[in-house]
Amino acid sequence: MNIYFSFNPTTFASDGVVILKKAGHTVTFFKKDHGITRAELLKNIKGKDAVVTLLTDKVDAPFFNAAGPQLKIVANYAVGFDNVDVKAAQAAGVIVTNTPSDAVNDSVAEHAFALLISLAHRIPEGDAYAKAEQYQGWTPTLLLGTNLTGKTLGIIGAGRIGATLAERAAAFGMKIVYDNPEPNKDLEKKTGAKKMKLEALLKTVDALSLHVPLLPSTHHLISTKELALMKPTAFLINTSRGPIIDEKAVLKALKKKKLAGVALDVFECEPAIDCDIADNLALKQFPNAILTPHIGSATIEARQGMAQAAAKNVVAVLAGKKPLNPAK
Repeated sequence: MNIYFSFNPTTFASDGVVILKKAGHTVTFFKKDHGITRAELLKNIKGKDAVVTLLTDKVDAPFFNAAGPQLKIVANYAVGFDNVDVKAAQAAGVIVTNTPSDAVNDSVAEHAFALLISLAHRIPEGDAYAKAEQYQGWTPTLLLGTNLTGKTLGIIGAGRIGATLAERAAAFGMKIVYDNPEPNKDLEKKTGAKKMKLEALLKTVDALSLHVPLLPSTHHLISTKELALMKPTAFLINTSRGPIIDEKAVLKALKKKKLAGVALDVFECEPAIDCDIADNLALKQFPNAILTPHIGSATIEARQGMAQAAAKNVVAVLAGKKPLNPAK
């Protein structure tokens, strides 16, 4: 059967192509690793039995109409699938899958923890200071940071990635509290984590990391009210989806020194880092704001793990079997 990638997988997701070809399928793909236009996408998916998409591709009713009734699966090359209209997929009789994997869990959790360490020890500030040749010798007060050992990390969303981060942080001597729809008994057993309601958690934590999908219920989950509950010495980390944070509220909290620092790998108006350029209040102006360009899962292991998951889902569905990772 015919499978189309909306990106060129040969340099970073080749494992997926190998799996699909070994199963006897024909694979075609867009010439670049990203940047397909809407018009090109709708044109190229016509007549395909399966399509592997990126989180930047809008997968909706026009997408399914363009592909045709033979389309059986859209394998979204991402852990999240907020770019997919799942109801439209169900109406079209198309299965949607995502790509969780241990490698992705490790990569994003490591990135989140690296951001937290960088905030606490003011590493980007120190790097900029040294590179600007401002360092004139050791002093006891230069770029004072804070230890993480003994501090409390709050996890909102104790799924695969959130739980993996909690284990990393616990190994560094941090106390773990979490908010999740259901108790994570395994996490509690491994780390001594304590489940708390959101309001109580926000008042308790020294650092907060977000690991929830983007849903109507999680849009602006952290806004003015929530930020006001947090300690002014607390850090905020987001490696999930940008709109979970109210960027304007975060900017105001930073300006008023109601937060010790933020580290964002995703942005509310992504790919724009600043939603409102007219207000002269931008994240990049704050030295205690660390910004990375959505690279939480940008490791060789994670990218190939995602490719393998996408391909295995396609192979299973085209063989008439249940998908390994159905989008729910």
